[in-house]
Amino acid sequence: MANSKTSLILASQSPRRQLLLREAGYDVTVVTPHPHAETPPREDELPRDSVLRIAQEKAADVAYRVENGIVLAGDTLAELNGQPLGKPRDRAHAGEILRTLRGQDHFVWSAICLWHRPIDKIKLDVDRTTVKMANLSDDQIEEYLDSGLWEGKAGAFGIQDLTGWVSIDEGSLSNVVGLPMELLERMLAAMSEDD
Repeated sequence: MANSKTSLILASQSPRRQLLLREAGYDVTVVTPHPHAETPPREDELPRDSVLRIAQEKAADVAYRVENGIVLAGDTLAELNGQPLGKPRDRAHAGEILRTLRGQDHFVWSAICLWHRPIDKIKLDVDRTTVKMANLSDDQIEEYLDSGLWEGKAGAFGIQDLTGWVSIDEGSLSNVVGLPMELLERMLAAMSEDD
């Protein structure tokens, strides 16, 4: 179990990831990856492979700038019918994504990369959650778009933003928020066992 002595270097500016970690008792230092560190999903990649690669890119960028500690990087991507749905480019794109997702089951993939400095031991894993979005009306979608809460979120929504419009069919709620905490606990335990 995490406690205040467990320190992590979070390679992310995400307030949601910071909150999840702090609520779980982790001591968190934020070191933001450079913008060029993260390359977008590739057309020839499965969504699972994209999030794994991108999480490792972010971790590597930060790991090479810190001397000691465990760097934690994550990446989240929504998938519908095999097609990745990343972060929306703008309001119109967010609306297009939400209209595509409404009433649909889809997957949310989140990868975690742990990079232990200075020994450079790396652990990389991924979690998948099956999510169903309610059959939202155009007015509900427009109201959400007006809120601006969709900005910077995979699949153009945050499960924590509104009650009752997204349900978990299978898997981790924290995964959909952006950091699968159960997977993180297992990975940290495995990393400490290896030491």
